[in-house]
Amino acid sequence: MSETSRLPCSTAEEAVAYIHSFSWLGSRPGLERTRELLRAMGDPQDQLRFVHIVGTNGKGSTAVMLARILSAGGYTTGLYTSPYIHRFQERMTVDGKEIGGEELAEITSMVGALADAMEDHPTEFELVTCIALEFYRRRGCQIVVLEAGMGGRLDSTNVIPAPELVIITNIGLDHTQQLGATPEAIAREKAAVIKAGCPVVLYPQSPGVTEVVEEACRAQGASLYPARPEDLTRLAESVEGQVLSWRGEELVLPLLGENQRRNAAVVLRAVEVLSARWPVSPQAVAAGLAGARWPGRFEIVGRRPWFVVDGGHNPQCAQTVADNLERYFPGQRPVLLLGVLEDKDYGQLCRQVAPLARALVTVTPPSPRALPAQALAEELRQYGKPVTAAPSIREGAELARTLAGEEGLVCALGSLYSVAALRACFGLS
Repeated sequence: MSETSRLPCSTAEEAVAYIHSFSWLGSRPGLERTRELLRAMGDPQDQLRFVHIVGTNGKGSTAVMLARILSAGGYTTGLYTSPYIHRFQERMTVDGKEIGGEELAEITSMVGALADAMEDHPTEFELVTCIALEFYRRRGCQIVVLEAGMGGRLDSTNVIPAPELVIITNIGLDHTQQLGATPEAIAREKAAVIKAGCPVVLYPQSPGVTEVVEEACRAQGASLYPARPEDLTRLAESVEGQVLSWRGEELVLPLLGENQRRNAAVVLRAVEVLSARWPVSPQAVAAGLAGARWPGRFEIVGRRPWFVVDGGHNPQCAQTVADNLERYFPGQRPVLLLGVLEDKDYGQLCRQVAPLARALVTVTPPSPRALPAQALAEELRQYGKPVTAAPSIREGAELARTLAGEEGLVCALGSLYSVAALRACFGLS
């Protein structure tokens, strides 16, 4: 065992170092290790109730909206998301409060000792999932909104018993080497989390993806409830947020974009489906949505010039960013600040967003999988726009702001790994 993986842990920093010391194990699909570790822990997942969220895009936004509504409705609500932006503890919260450092260290020591005794050691994500489940059990969560990681069928979150509800968000092309080369193949992996008799809420999808989910529901005797974005009408919008109407109630959503309106429609459909066992008042729905915050998703962090940060890293996300730029800043040609990971389809992302730009600045995200800024700059030169590779994210942000001028617009995108450093440039944490 490495020096950083010594147990027991006495601080959050030591706990996180221990967890990260198994990142070299990478992604190893399968549920056996997670099940074995949970058995040794006393199966905390069997003492909890869940809403399981899978999909390609919009999982986190959907999860945080629903969790806020359930908390506002009076339920002790856990929320599990990934990745984190600033602090590891963001990944597991109860009623909006992150796990404390002392509690994280104590649970990690207990779970880690059991994991270290296993012949086939759990991966980093499997460890985190088990730590989170024990945290929610100790806090007496009545319901946990559980966001899956990369996949579905073999994702470690799929060890839970039949949930109260499965939500399938927007399906698109990402992690194609692991999940499949078509949206339908990816949907098949995601829909495999559907368990016998459990209701399913579905984001509006292509006919092919919808058919895959319908087949999975039929096989499990599960009821399918398609979301109805047409029932959630937009009354007004600005860079401050959206004002929406649902069931005659006026709702405020701070998250920007047509994609977030559609995600909110999924959440409201979920509220309807859950209402028989988990009723919430219209006031709780309104308070929950108004309190939803999700950093790094078309987030405006600065003005003069306008500075937008989005962690979008796949072609679907790139199109959403392009649509939102036109929606909120019509006619403006932004300076694009791009940083990507080498194992993503950054070529397609560049093809979608580079033509929109008046100038481009590249940076290297803080990840061992990052594409160097200089290599990304070379990729972008084919579009005939001015391109500069910056030596750091902070210097890239400053250069982009200078190029945009006070009346201009900067949009940073390409990887969630860059979001914390970008937000820190504006004193946000």
